Amino acid sequence: MNFLTGLLYIVIAIFILLFMVLLHELGHYIAGRLLKFKIEEFSVGFGKALFSRTNKRGEKISLRIFPLGGYCAFKGEGDDSSQPESDSFNAQKPWKRIIVFFAGVLMNFLTAVIFSLILLCTIGYDVPQIKTTTLTTSDGQTFTQTVLKENDVILAVEGVKVDFAFGDTFQNLISAQQDKAEKWVEDGNDIESYTFMVTVKRGQSYIDLDLNFQDVTVMKEDGITVDSQNYLLAITYQPYVYTFWEALGRCWEFAFGLAWIVLKSLWLLITFQLPISSVGGPVTAITSIAGATQANWLNLLILIPLISANLAVFNILPFPALDGSHVLFTLIEWIRGKPIKRNVENMIHFIGLCVLFGFVIIVDILHFVL
Repeated sequence: MNFLTGLLYIVIAIFILLFMVLLHELGHYIAGRLLKFKIEEFSVGFGKALFSRTNKRGEKISLRIFPLGGYCAFKGEGDDSSQPESDSFNAQKPWKRIIVFFAGVLMNFLTAVIFSLILLCTIGYDVPQIKTTTLTTSDGQTFTQTVLKENDVILAVEGVKVDFAFGDTFQNLISAQQDKAEKWVEDGNDIESYTFMVTVKRGQSYIDLDLNFQDVTVMKEDGITVDSQNYLLAITYQPYVYTFWEALGRCWEFAFGLAWIVLKSLWLLITFQLPISSVGGPVTAITSIAGATQANWLNLLILIPLISANLAVFNILPFPALDGSHVLFTLIEWIRGKPIKRNVENMIHFIGLCVLFGFVIIVDILHFVL
């Protein structure tokens, strides 16, 4: 039963990854159709075709065995000829081709926005809303918060906006204040004199509050009040669930933040601040999605926009075989008034594709070995 359950979640993970690829290629397909490009095949995955059919426009629709990517094949896209046929891809104006290349990235980003909207207005995520203002420890002490109130939504700490996507989580911001408070006391100051500001939404009002860790009073079981040196806020909280209109305004910034997480991770990887074993290819992605989904189905609500943002950022990179590289070559052609030799460009993209396949295989192996 455990094996079958695990297999089920792996199948679900593969389906999700294929769905993300499908949306990316669908972006290319829709843009191509709108701009009257001749499309020969729309495929999800590589390798042997598991399913294939040809529609009335002569376009082959395929599902292939390896869910490592996909493609939307336009007529004459890989043609080396310097005089392409009039309806081939390379005969189209550069600005049209750039739109088609960007369309896949745009589709992935819009997917990240849409699923961020769903996430924020169903379970929330990054902004805390206070549930209780008391906390009882196992040794019988009751901590009571005297400034913050139940249902307060904490938006910022010391002017820094609470924002998961940019790393400024509520936990991180409060931990930073606890560290500062500890240093304050070490320097010979009283904890009562250390304050920091939080911005909260209380009902329909936005309020700046000065907090002090001593605003938490501590009650023993016998009712005697004692001073607290625990640097606690004495609250429990849950993610704030946005209204639809609030989420509609927030989801764009949230999706950009997810893209920033991906860019930051790539930079850390390139500068050797992040070990290569911390990243993974499709196999790692599938197992990670399966594990997170098995732990809690709601994890999909954050995984899908994160994967979508990941695909958008990855594909816009100017690396051979990726959309960003195709855009770069097309811009060069537009500026020069003539393309780089097609056979040279095609060879560069082929080498880039081989390097990408080799890279994802290596990082998958390293991820599981190291």
